[in-house]
Amino acid sequence: MQAAIDPSELKKKLERIVGERNPFNSPRRLAEVESYIESELKSYGLQVESDPFTYLGKSYRNIIGRGRANPNASLVILGAHFDSVEGTPGADDNASGVAVLLEAARLLAAARLKYQLLLCAFNLEEQNMIGSAHLAKRLKSAGARIRAMISLEMVGFTDRRPGSQNYPLGLSWFYPERGDFIGIVGNWRSYSLLRQFTRPMQRVRGLPVETLTVLGNGFLLPAVRLSDHSPFWDLGYPALLVTDTSFFRNPHYHRPSDTLETLDLDFMAKVCEGVVAGVLGL
Repeated sequence: MQAAIDPSELKKKLERIVGERNPFNSPRRLAEVESYIESELKSYGLQVESDPFTYLGKSYRNIIGRGRANPNASLVILGAHFDSVEGTPGADDNASGVAVLLEAARLLAAARLKYQLLLCAFNLEEQNMIGSAHLAKRLKSAGARIRAMISLEMVGFTDRRPGSQNYPLGLSWFYPERGDFIGIVGNWRSYSLLRQFTRPMQRVRGLPVETLTVLGNGFLLPAVRLSDHSPFWDLGYPALLVTDTSFFRNPHYHRPSDTLETLDLDFMAKVCEGVVAGVLGL
């Protein structure tokens, strides 16, 4: 399957998503984006369902699209959160991840896979991964067999200047100084998944890929836990984080300046191509 990713299609999706999406300050906008994601997934022919939960006495939901497969097959989950923090339009964090999720969903919707593909838009990630933790616990209680969980978290910002990329203490000796790569992070339990998912991504022309494997569930390096993969790590499932490295690269993180104009759409298109290839490679 050849992924044909048009940066202009990603831009159209971003234009529908970018804008403060916060449950306290902008609940109407959060609900609008939630409905947009739901309608997009339905338009691809996916079976779409709500995954409801409560937080501080109010009702919220994740949106899940199911691909075609034997319903008894093991699960591969591709997800991204659609909420933002207060005071930011959240273009990189995380409209970029949602746009790539939707474009990947469009391309993968008709694929005949040996596993059950779940395309998940998570709510309330910015409140400490509330939505993804709910889904992970629900699947664990149901005895679900999860082959892989892949979290798309900030995948649209690059800075090609020397010295533009920062790292947690000690890692700068081993990784590039330019912020022009996509990072893939797994824990030891996810090591084989990391290798299998990353190999097809590395074949995307013009997409530098860097990987990191952390001990345990990443508690010695807390920054690698700040997305929707971490509840799956904590329940013993193999999971990966796909990221442009967030605040280690992007100076607009959680600020009003995190706008669509700061994103690298060509880079995002290559990331999307790589993500589709990685999912198919499983």
